[in-house]
Amino acid sequence: MLSPAVIETTVRAALAEDAPWGDLTSEALIPASATATAELVARESGVFSGGEVFAAAFTLTDARVAVDVRAADGTRFAPGDVLAVVTGPARAVLTAERIGLNFAQRMSGVATLTARYVDAVAGTGVRIADTRKTTPGLRAFERHAVRSGGGANHRYSLSDAVMAKDNHLAVLVRSGMSVTDALRDAKTRLPHTTHLEVEVDRLDQIEAVLAAGIGTIMLDNFSLADLRTGVAQVAGRATVEASGGVSLDTVRAIAETGVDVISVGALTHSARALDLGLDVRIDEA
Repeated sequence: MLSPAVIETTVRAALAEDAPWGDLTSEALIPASATATAELVARESGVFSGGEVFAAAFTLTDARVAVDVRAADGTRFAPGDVLAVVTGPARAVLTAERIGLNFAQRMSGVATLTARYVDAVAGTGVRIADTRKTTPGLRAFERHAVRSGGGANHRYSLSDAVMAKDNHLAVLVRSGMSVTDALRDAKTRLPHTTHLEVEVDRLDQIEAVLAAGIGTIMLDNFSLADLRTGVAQVAGRATVEASGGVSLDTVRAIAETGVDVISVGALTHSARALDLGLDVRIDEA
């Protein structure tokens, strides 16, 4: 997902937004011949993500800037650790500083929160997955950050897989078709490689869905007791995903019900930016 083309397109848009007609402050105060060295330094512990994106902010501003990313994505770090070093024309370094930091802080925040969820379910065999609750335009970046934190990606977009939710099922019921028949009919119109997932919010919906031979069943906002009952009812006939009401306080207990996957919207919609700083030293021209 995080291809060079995606990085360049998104970072260029961010740079254009931040300095549409150039960086007036740097151009007015910093000699064109001045150079700078800057260190990306952690102010708190966390998990790093976005090294390529951070570097692109500087190199796309000025190809003469060199960026040495010293921490691979997924690396855990402590306060004071130097994650990257930037050298080059001072004006370019200062122009790109905020955009580079914004991306690194955001992506590392997502990675760090994801790692906390992954750590919380360690030993259960459960996969922590993200959702489509991402920042518009930044899905590839945030999904990459989830993987940096040890999580897994759900479907990337509406075009990747069939996921029938409660609203879809309600429409089917009103049309007069049974859920099982409607899902079977849908499968005949899909490529054989397309995955089909169905969301249910009650135990009594499970059998009708399983009868259609779906690949994944999502148990949405189930109690712990009902999750255990649902897992037993599915009995290995489909992958079981739990969703809804998931927090760091509840995720371990949900994992221990026997589900296979826990999807967590908070990984992307509630992660805070991590405290990273760029310590810049301007060298004389």
